[in-house]
Amino acid sequence: MRRTLFPRSALGLAVCLLGGAAWAQNGGGRPEVDWVELAMGFLGGLVLFLFGVSQLAEGLREAAGERVKSLLGRATDGPVRGLLTGVVATTLLDSSSVTIILLIGLVDAGLMGFAQALPVILGSNIGTTVSSQIFALGVDEYAPVMMLAGLLLRALSSRDDVKAGGTALLGVGLVLFGLHVLSDAVEPLRDHPVVLDWIKGMSTPLLGVLAGAAFTLLIQSSSATLGVVIVMAGQGLIELPTGLAIMLGAEIGTCSDTLVATVGRSRHAVRAGVFHLLFNCVSVAIGVLLIDWLAAFARFTSGEVPNQIANAHVAFNLVGAAVFLPFSARIAALLARAIPDRGAPGGVGQTEPVPRPAE
Repeated sequence: MRRTLFPRSALGLAVCLLGGAAWAQNGGGRPEVDWVELAMGFLGGLVLFLFGVSQLAEGLREAAGERVKSLLGRATDGPVRGLLTGVVATTLLDSSSVTIILLIGLVDAGLMGFAQALPVILGSNIGTTVSSQIFALGVDEYAPVMMLAGLLLRALSSRDDVKAGGTALLGVGLVLFGLHVLSDAVEPLRDHPVVLDWIKGMSTPLLGVLAGAAFTLLIQSSSATLGVVIVMAGQGLIELPTGLAIMLGAEIGTCSDTLVATVGRSRHAVRAGVFHLLFNCVSVAIGVLLIDWLAAFARFTSGEVPNQIANAHVAFNLVGAAVFLPFSARIAALLARAIPDRGAPGGVGQTEPVPRPAE
């Protein structure tokens, strides 16, 4: 049994596909697939998608970055407001990682208390679900219009805010166009036995979680992972249980860059990054245990697998935030003891810095 785990990993899929390609070329009776064309289409679509995500993030940061910083700095009036602030900030920036990295900077600078940052982190996870809903809408056919409009705004306007909006719109168009290219590229795999056998193996939740975490670590974007999953589900390559497992794995993979952002910062900033990791790991573990219930809910919400995955993504993050929010202050106290200030072993005598008003 143990020997079957490796071929079903992401690397195992590549090996299987290469073997399947050679087998088909040798006349083995498999469906004919132009593997070079497929690989070029997949890589091209993925590059367009990731570049679009980068452009979108850049445009949104330029258009709303300072306002988001000010918004985050004032999210200290209770856990519910902090949660909503995280949702709004992540929706505006289209990246929970960017939101949390900004948050870590504010905590490190003493502009926000560590305990007040935890609800914002919970809200940022909810904010990431907006992009998955957009991907599931299937509006990629309008991508060229968005790209042209964004390019014209950048080229013709003399106002910086309008140019930033054009960059963001161009990014949205590139993201959707990249998804369209990806969808066309993987279409020949729908009936390929090698791929179908691999996907059956990935129906084991643990393998799906590992694949989702690894892919997200590789491309540094949980939104991109969800986009690829939704595209593959739309082509019938991924069934709901596999898509949910990869979705859960993406929640863990997205923690890497926020942990890196805590290196060399204050203990309060480190605790914020550790909380993000612990919250995602615990909620994913619970999600794996309850994955059948999550799948049942997803099937209830829609008849299409891409929409089911997007809706499950929303439900998972909403429930996780609702469960942990009432205990955020207690969790903050436990983390303060687990990660004490330098020179204060065990956390004795620690004090939370008083947040300074954001400028």
